[in-house]
Amino acid sequence: LARSLPMPDFAQSGPITTIHDLGVMDAQQQEDALIEATADYKIGLVLPITASDMRAAPFARIVKNLAGGPFIDTIVVVLNRAPHADGYRECHALVSQLGEQAYILWTDGPRGTAALDELLAADFAVARPGKGRAVWMAFGFLLADPTLKAFALHDCDIEDYDRSILTRLCLPMAHPSLDFDYCKAYYARCTDRMHGRVARLLVAPLFRAMLSVVGPDDYLTYMSSFRYPLSGEFAVSSTLARSNRIPSDWGLEVGTLAEVFRNTSLKRICEVDLGRLYDHKHQELSLDDPERGLMKMATDIVTNVLRTLASRGVVMQSGHFTTLRSAYLRSAQDAIRQYHADALVNGLTLDRHSEEKAIEGFADQVVRAGEIFQNDPSGGDAIPNWTRVLTALPDFPQRLRDVATLDRNEYAP
Repeated sequence: LARSLPMPDFAQSGPITTIHDLGVMDAQQQEDALIEATADYKIGLVLPITASDMRAAPFARIVKNLAGGPFIDTIVVVLNRAPHADGYRECHALVSQLGEQAYILWTDGPRGTAALDELLAADFAVARPGKGRAVWMAFGFLLADPTLKAFALHDCDIEDYDRSILTRLCLPMAHPSLDFDYCKAYYARCTDRMHGRVARLLVAPLFRAMLSVVGPDDYLTYMSSFRYPLSGEFAVSSTLARSNRIPSDWGLEVGTLAEVFRNTSLKRICEVDLGRLYDHKHQELSLDDPERGLMKMATDIVTNVLRTLASRGVVMQSGHFTTLRSAYLRSAQDAIRQYHADALVNGLTLDRHSEEKAIEGFADQVVRAGEIFQNDPSGGDAIPNWTRVLTALPDFPQRLRDVATLDRNEYAP
């Protein structure tokens, strides 16, 4: 993967602020600016990871690049799907390169499991494992330190990672002349071909279709403004992280954006161009099984959006979903034509037949999501926000810190 050329584009085309990569400030200058800014604006970094991803090559490269990074105060690696102590020790062997600033929050260890059991006993909906719960627990861990002003997050399967990703993500939050509460990354997901099928062929056409079916809506306009709403990289102020609920399914990214829309002003939301081609692990399309792969992701995303619209007072009945499916298909077919032209001129491979099959599968999930929504309009999968947890268990963030410290003392002395 090579760094992409700067985009000859500085258009602001929606209610959120877009921060472009114009190619006039190099990575070291950006890092120097961030180091100066974080002297008064401390940032925590969240790295959610499974045992299998922890053993893959990208994570080792990420740790190596983060080592010595002077602008992050605290790093929390949330290790999940790792039921055995050997997995913890493997993770510690890697993460120890980051020094005392890095902690491992082992959710499947005896102490992590006991902490989750306590939350379940207090009727908090944290039973469902996954990235959403991992991110939520990391936010709780970081909230134990009131000096941290913001939390950044990125995935741990990024190919060809370098620290400039984190620099560009954090600088809009930390710069003393700016006052953003939330910063979302965007980038071009391609190698020798275009990837990001769910973002390209489902999410963007879906929002255009919804605007045509539902009519003008501030939330849909806001969501349509993001260039890559499904990116896993974002930074959020600690105050907003305390207020946001987090979905526990594949609707994590769009659900988080909905919470940001609800809990802060649009003028305090931005997106930043990471200025690079970007690739990470790909999910299978799974056309024959709606409970796996991109079909499951599509269902969760559409269901989350429908529930958000319902919470805003939008009334939808069964006929709407048939109309929405038709409007989505037309919009997605137009998108394929556009992406085919883009790929052709840039020398990229794009299989129009497989793209057509993908949108037909996504269209089926639009209807399926409508059925799920009608059976359960409010849903029960979102994890409560930390404000609510702190009301019931005010010392719980510190106890998560204790979990990480005691695990390190016992399993990696």
